[in-house]
Amino acid sequence: MKKIFLSLILILIGVSTLSGCTKDEILNHYNNVVQSAGSIELTGKLSLQGKKEKGIDDYTGSYQADYENFSDTEYLFGGTSIKREAGKDISVTCTLEVLSGTAKVFWISGADEAVTLLETTGTYSDTITLPDGGNYIGIECEDFTGKIEMNIK
Repeated sequence: MKKIFLSLILILIGVSTLSGCTKDEILNHYNNVVQSAGSIELTGKLSLQGKKEKGIDDYTGSYQADYENFSDTEYLFGGTSIKREAGKDISVTCTLEVLSGTAKVFWISGADEAVTLLETTGTYSDTITLPDGGNYIGIECEDFTGKIEMNIK
């Protein structure tokens, strides 16, 4: 009951705040709320195995990590933006070194199946055009020992 009441209050506050706004302003406010909600999916800085430097937004930056017998999934970059200010294209460069176990660098968009970008020792470099909605790049590991370096612009 508390959740319903809180939701109704937030809706009323939002409607009163947005009254008098243009259509574009309302869409920008909505996009900001959606993007903020999408950031929750990213692995928190304290939970990451490596060091992450944020770029101009949650979709860009750099990440470096040394893993030792790590089994988990880290969502490194992405979000749920409907209209990303920096455009739909991101440039991804990733170097993966697998010493033991398995590691898979992936990109997942919406409800689509994850696309594997790299899962063996090597380098991946390409430009990805992000569709509207949720887009995340991460690494899935199983007893993984090795290194990753990733840069997204």
